[in-house]
Amino acid sequence: MGSLCANSKNTLLHGKFSDPNYVAIFDTTLRDGEQAPGAAMTTKQKMDIARQLAKLGVDVIEAGFPAASEADFDLVKLIAQEIGNNVDEEGYMPMICALARSTKMDIEKSWEALKYAKRPLIQTFIATSDIQMKYKLNMSREEVVERARSMVAYARSLGFENVRFGIEDATRSDKEFLYHIVGEVIKAGATIICLADTVGCNLPNEYAQLITDIKMNTPGIQHVIIAVHCHNDLGLATANTLAGICAGVRQIDVAINGIGERAGNASLEEIVMAIKCRGEEVLGGLYTGINTKHIFTTSNMVEEYSGLKLQPHKAIVGANAFSHESGIHQDGVLKNKSTYEFICPEDVGFIRASEHGIKLGKLSGRHALKIKMLVLGYNFEGKELEDLFWRFKSMAASKKNITDDDLRALVSDETIQPQIA
Repeated sequence: MGSLCANSKNTLLHGKFSDPNYVAIFDTTLRDGEQAPGAAMTTKQKMDIARQLAKLGVDVIEAGFPAASEADFDLVKLIAQEIGNNVDEEGYMPMICALARSTKMDIEKSWEALKYAKRPLIQTFIATSDIQMKYKLNMSREEVVERARSMVAYARSLGFENVRFGIEDATRSDKEFLYHIVGEVIKAGATIICLADTVGCNLPNEYAQLITDIKMNTPGIQHVIIAVHCHNDLGLATANTLAGICAGVRQIDVAINGIGERAGNASLEEIVMAIKCRGEEVLGGLYTGINTKHIFTTSNMVEEYSGLKLQPHKAIVGANAFSHESGIHQDGVLKNKSTYEFICPEDVGFIRASEHGIKLGKLSGRHALKIKMLVLGYNFEGKELEDLFWRFKSMAASKKNITDDDLRALVSDETIQPQIA
């Protein structure tokens, strides 16, 4: 293989990736997402999700880990053949990525599966924290650097134009060692460097500082794309990813619904909507290529197929994300939706049963009750509305879920009691 250096052509630094305001979305739902306990999916389900991710417009689909099993190998190959060759009318086609440990066998397996895609991408990785090098790898720093350097070069020799090198446990690694190993894999031909907060231990200011320090101290870093992979162990995966973006990261690892190992990954829907809603005003014009109107459908599919149920208050896609039960909030939303809705539900493809997302409960007010009764065909004013309202409040105090039948019964003053098993 010919000599590679920091000035080697990086094919990712052309087209939309050359725009400094473009944030590329690397989706790991099918790989790290499926590693969540109990989230195993069938090949058909994973193909359905891959097709949906393409509709969503992600830049990279991490399809799996070919060396893990024949089933994973076959899936990655199938995604590479079908989705990795399907260019839409606007010229969009996602890159297809596979994970490989820093071994020749893993890298060869990935090439055999990915070579059918027009834009294959391999992600090979190694741990760099002292604790992982000692207890997991049983390797010295020098051995880790040599393994990383030689495996990146080997991946390039097989035909990968783009090699993404993952620094596992970067946030617990010695910074001087990080500068050295990152510089070496760039010289060996890496085109993307991913800095992982593998155990989700960083705070946003720490993570941003890590990115800044690596940019300032690593030879050749200006010739590659910096990526981040954040876990949610402290509930900060979204915040850390946004901190990385503010520090200059332009490829971010995400998963639908934030699923993944332990507490999960950074959530695609949260970060994409943060960029969509605040990118122009706060983030200096940053944007993504995601068609956000497909978010809700994609979320529902992943929830159903993975069996990992969303908490109702999950941002963007939770059942309560666009619901209002407090009387003060309901009154405001009925007058103008933007009083309590910063994000339009239609922007993420959410279709709700009622126009304003009103859910009647013990905290609801007269205005919300009146509007709901109008929907049911009843028009109450003055004293009639006041009497109905207090009967409603009495019922709501003892009944959690208020149905349309309950409300109709109130009209005849016959409250339908909850059934007791």
